[in-house]
Amino acid sequence: MNRFSTFARGGIHPPEGKGATSNKPIRNAPLPAIAVVPFSQHIGAPAKPLVEPGDHVEEAQIIGEPAGFVSASVHSPIPGTVTEIKSLYLPSGIRTTAAVIELDGEFSRLGKPVRTRDWSEMGQDEILEILKQHGVVGQGGATFPSHVKFSIPKGRSCEIFLVNAAECEPYLSADHRVMLEHTEDIIEGIRIIKKLLDPVRIIIGVEANKPDAIEKLKDACAADEIEVMPLKVKYPQGAEKNLIEAILGREVPSGKLPIEVGVINANVGTLVSVCEAVRDDKPVIERVVTVAGGAIAQPGNIRARVGSSIRDLIEECGGLAEEPEKFVSGGPLMGFTFIDLDSPVTKGTSGILALTKKEVKSFAPTACLSCGRCVEACPMGLVPTTIFKNVEHERLDEATAFGLDDCVLCGACAYVCPSHIPLVSAFKAARGRIRRLAAMNKG
Repeated sequence: MNRFSTFARGGIHPPEGKGATSNKPIRNAPLPAIAVVPFSQHIGAPAKPLVEPGDHVEEAQIIGEPAGFVSASVHSPIPGTVTEIKSLYLPSGIRTTAAVIELDGEFSRLGKPVRTRDWSEMGQDEILEILKQHGVVGQGGATFPSHVKFSIPKGRSCEIFLVNAAECEPYLSADHRVMLEHTEDIIEGIRIIKKLLDPVRIIIGVEANKPDAIEKLKDACAADEIEVMPLKVKYPQGAEKNLIEAILGREVPSGKLPIEVGVINANVGTLVSVCEAVRDDKPVIERVVTVAGGAIAQPGNIRARVGSSIRDLIEECGGLAEEPEKFVSGGPLMGFTFIDLDSPVTKGTSGILALTKKEVKSFAPTACLSCGRCVEACPMGLVPTTIFKNVEHERLDEATAFGLDDCVLCGACAYVCPSHIPLVSAFKAARGRIRRLAAMNKG
């Protein structure tokens, strides 16, 4: 019997590819001479720009304010002058405006003692406002504004607070290094969220391929009522709904959020940002990024300022050892392929991968064989080939009825497909079309 918990249905075991970076300590990237700071780095409405060309900004100054309840603040990662407000596409395909800031002036915090503040007497509303004003968002990929996530709807309660430390995507090890090097900040972030949610239980779920992180977290949690649960190494263990099933055996109903089953999740990187915002008065202006893949000369984990160019991070890791077949922002299964190396790092950039032809193994798609492998691999119990056929024939209502919205876009189905059908790409495109149609009808 396997002693590690996991979700019941589907899942895959791709090569981990973490060995090149998991033992590499986090190091600081050079500060960018020019930062390109998008106003849309989160789910929800883009931040409303508060600056214009010619304005001088300080490090950590707010330059974009939330434009609605589901929105987040944006801050300048460097002191300098705003030279341009321009439009660009992010690797995710999102089009957004961005402030171009040229370095000029003194850093307010760099290398200087940080004055911490006692948050123990703060009320819930005050803490939530700090998270809002400091631009804290989920760093596990979804980038959901944290002040929204931790605002429990009236009449609901959070029974269990789950800390997502699975980091199940191949190649990525940024969260692993954060667990080892910022353990106390994670625990402090948990204590802050505990004050907000007042959960009955707090559980940290970590995949068993990180034994050093598991032991360090257990030692750090000894004085707190926090459980550390090793999980079976299986993708997509870190997907929100799969993590809940793996740890608690609970299934989030279709179309519902985890709070429906009494659960709220947060990623370890998010908790560090929570800690820094509330304790240190520091907004989200940097994050840890894994730079890896067979084409990277010296793979590593880099702490980079938001707005830094991907090109600069690759150069910091020794540049390219060979011509890559594909660049990916995020992990190889749920990330986004891109071509513009001048694209900026955002709050949601967990990894930058330069993959070789051998790693990508591209094939032309062929007709579906009706083999059922995608059904076996799907962690949500869906029939991906049926959804795909409806999407392919523009039957979006039927695709939705068969579970298009329940798909977690993990890529497991496409990974095992012997016909190399771009299932997930089709599902993402279909969801985009549905959103655009809904907006047009609403308008």
